[in-house]
Amino acid sequence: MPSKTVPVVWVTGASRGIGAAIARAFAAIGAHVVLSGRTVTDLDRNTRKIRQLGQKASFLKCDVTSEASVARAYKSIVKQYHVVDVLVNNAGVTCFRSFEKTAVRDFDFVMATNLRGTFLCTKSVLPAMVKRRAGDIINVVSVAATTTFENSSAYAAAKAGMLAMSRGLRSEVRKKGVRVMDILPGAVETEMWHNAARKKYHEKMMQPEDVADVVVSAFRQPHRVLAEEIVIRPLEGDLEE
Repeated sequence: MPSKTVPVVWVTGASRGIGAAIARAFAAIGAHVVLSGRTVTDLDRNTRKIRQLGQKASFLKCDVTSEASVARAYKSIVKQYHVVDVLVNNAGVTCFRSFEKTAVRDFDFVMATNLRGTFLCTKSVLPAMVKRRAGDIINVVSVAATTTFENSSAYAAAKAGMLAMSRGLRSEVRKKGVRVMDILPGAVETEMWHNAARKKYHEKMMQPEDVADVVVSAFRQPHRVLAEEIVIRPLEGDLEE
């Protein structure tokens, strides 16, 4: 079990992209990071890379859309480390289709991963955080929660719901010692984007490490400080087709 000076950080959606970068960034400041996701091979690779640097990491498979899977993941972390000090709700998917062409199954999957997944993971860690009067819940949202983009209505709805839910939770638990923070990134070069878009906008997009730096910086503020919502965008602004 890590000492009390070593925070245990659970990062969802840590198979690749922003989640993997956040895991690396927390490990670099001495945290013990638990990476979770659906792709075990990627999780294993990311964990081994962190350990090779002499840092602390482990991984487990977790489908955030499944209540049972989330419960098993949380139980496993607590059994091994006794506590989750920080939860980073990063798991997310998108659907770049017009509203008319968005299938019901696509809508359900986007909502289940982004919104339901955040709800389930937060629900699992919250009681113990409230009891300890300590803990951090950091949600990787998106500027799509507050900005209109065509061909992203399902994703925007999920992220807007995520932000609204987080705002309500923050109001409920801030006096109970729990910090709830929302990071709203603009375009980040990850596999979520089509290859053509990544090639076209590579020079303008932010990188996963940029988001990770902001997340860790928000966490490292004194506990008396709550970075409620942080919006980060590429220097040139939102991308335009």
